[in-house]
Amino acid sequence: MPDPPGGGTRTVLLDIEGTTTPVDFVTRVLFPYAREHVRDFLMRRAPTDRGLQDDLAVLLSDHRADERAGQSPPPRRDDDPGAALDSAVAYVHWLMDRDRKSTALKSLQGRIWEEGYRSGRLQGQVYPDVPRAFARWRAQGREMAIFSSGSVLAQKLLFSRSDAGDLTPWLRAFFDTTTGAKGEPESYRKIARALAREPAAVLFLSDVAAELDAARTAGLATALCVRAGAAPAPVDHRVVRSFDEVLT
Repeated sequence: MPDPPGGGTRTVLLDIEGTTTPVDFVTRVLFPYAREHVRDFLMRRAPTDRGLQDDLAVLLSDHRADERAGQSPPPRRDDDPGAALDSAVAYVHWLMDRDRKSTALKSLQGRIWEEGYRSGRLQGQVYPDVPRAFARWRAQGREMAIFSSGSVLAQKLLFSRSDAGDLTPWLRAFFDTTTGAKGEPESYRKIARALAREPAAVLFLSDVAAELDAARTAGLATALCVRAGAAPAPVDHRVVRSFDEVLT
């Protein structure tokens, strides 16, 4: 895939799951790891970790909002520390089961994964074409950035401790849902402003058509990334199956 019509791509903005990284790594490694370790992590860290306490406060607010909306989350109990822990863990599991794009949940998951990466029990995975593309795009004078629903911490951990080595020196910036939802055009406008780029100078690659629709509405160039084994949805975005096809 050459430069989009009119040229001028200065930044390649990348999704992670299904784009730079196999979906199976997220669903079969990262999510189960967070689920398995959340109870122990909260027991050890919640009493003294201010950032974690802030996440839990937001999750409590989210729980109340789910109750008001009739979503039937697990009952919340605060009558003793053990019951409060049980209910917090149950709610985290409930959110994960629904793949909720909760900023506080993603922050909590990132903190849990941080311990896993630092201990060596986790190692990030990227497709083999990713480091090749990073080197090629940099040689062309372009820059790379990430936009994922996972927290910025989780993004940096994955790329700094990947099976291809530390890839973070190739990446200018990381954006998560604190910027905005991935299905909202304004999120992409904010990212372009943060990068000091005109929207048309940013090419967004994702495996989710709705995200690409939002990015295109914001003025970004787009391409649907369809990895091996995945069937492309009928979309009017350009389709690529490897980064080797992008900006060659």
